[in-house]
Amino acid sequence: MLVTVFKLFDVGLMVCAFVASVLVALHHGGMAVNGFFSMRITIQAFAIFSLFVIVWHLIFGFLGLYTSYRLSSRRGEVIDVVKATSTGTFVVLLGAIAFHIPLITVLFLGVFWVISTAMTVSSRLSLRVVLACVRRYGRNLRHIVIVGTNARALEFAHQIASRPNLGYRISGFVDHDWRGTEEFRRSGYAIVSDFSSFPQFLRNNVVDEIALALPFRSMHEQASRIVALCEEQGITVRVFANLFNLKRVRSCAEAMEDDDAVITHSRSWMEGGPILAKRILDFSVSGVAVALLSPLLLAVAILIKVTSPGPVLFVQKRLGLNKRHFNVYKFRTMVADAEKRIVEIEHLNEVSGPVFKIKNDPRITPLGRFLRKTSIDELPQLLNVLIGNMSLVGPRPLPVRDYQGFNADWQCRRFSVKPGITCLWQVQGRSSIPFETWMELDLQYIDKWSLWLDFQILLRTVPAVLKGLGAA
Repeated sequence: MLVTVFKLFDVGLMVCAFVASVLVALHHGGMAVNGFFSMRITIQAFAIFSLFVIVWHLIFGFLGLYTSYRLSSRRGEVIDVVKATSTGTFVVLLGAIAFHIPLITVLFLGVFWVISTAMTVSSRLSLRVVLACVRRYGRNLRHIVIVGTNARALEFAHQIASRPNLGYRISGFVDHDWRGTEEFRRSGYAIVSDFSSFPQFLRNNVVDEIALALPFRSMHEQASRIVALCEEQGITVRVFANLFNLKRVRSCAEAMEDDDAVITHSRSWMEGGPILAKRILDFSVSGVAVALLSPLLLAVAILIKVTSPGPVLFVQKRLGLNKRHFNVYKFRTMVADAEKRIVEIEHLNEVSGPVFKIKNDPRITPLGRFLRKTSIDELPQLLNVLIGNMSLVGPRPLPVRDYQGFNADWQCRRFSVKPGITCLWQVQGRSSIPFETWMELDLQYIDKWSLWLDFQILLRTVPAVLKGLGAA
């Protein structure tokens, strides 16, 4: 969603620059400003202007201005912006020639280029400052593991460590013993895993990115296995040379200051504009929902308290983005000691895979059965969305116990995005859907994500809840 907002903002800047340039051109030609606002806008003029806007938007997208610039230099981003505005201005010139537009003069084009470039550059640099401040306070951090312990790996680590505004936290290095290991240990960094135990390390730790610094000539096969493993789990990989045949993700190049190009493979919508837009939507909608539903939330809390002993809220550790643990909040629908009694009834599990669900679970209270049927028990998760642990739409957060029963690494890619209150699984049958299909739906959501898809799922959630579709 953030990318959508960013794109609309850039289009808005273009429109402002265009109007300002028209005013300057008219004033230079002797027409008063009020004369401009009294001019009639023909359908043809509106169509031509709309075409300019669309082409401007396409140019910005084609030149990569909506990809992540986290590791890129300010200079590199400014150059990209200048390229985009210059290309867009040249297109306006061609349009003026093709459609015989006398208003678009040399003066108009000069003013338009200066204003559009200045405003776009200023907005991008301002965003960098805001993000740098946020990251220095420990927010918007990404945990990175560096594979390799050679000089290039250490150089990259020093660059990352010296620039806290990038928002990276080095979790450690991965390598086997070699003749340079002792020298590496004197650097103060830790080797957290060797190659054989690396898959297990990924399963048990928070890892947002992998920086691959292996010598490809001698360790190409090993590097390929690591990249394939990370691709399977949806973990971003940064390498310093070579490209791999990646199937599920896109690759793009970034320049880190004056250093060599860094190649990024990641979920394209999970960085920069898209993730910011999605967060804005989550925060806005969940904030309004909590305010509007507060009487209902209070009433349910009172009913739970007076109908059964125990706390109002059920708090449980769940796995979030890249397997981060967080507390999920739900209205309590079971008896207070339900977690302790799970061993007694585990043999009654009615769903496939590691997930535990029973349609007529004996631990559920009478009120709890109604809350589950109507999905009212899920409403406190709006607090998780406000906090930032969850999103409105995304794969459902799984308990630690369920995750420990996973038997295929490809299923772990569902953790490459924030979990959500609702998802494709939620609107297509929930508990009636087999575990394998559930996981496939989560990956389908990740691969096909768009803001429009989120809106569709949110709209489909309402009738699914009213029908009690697959509720258990």
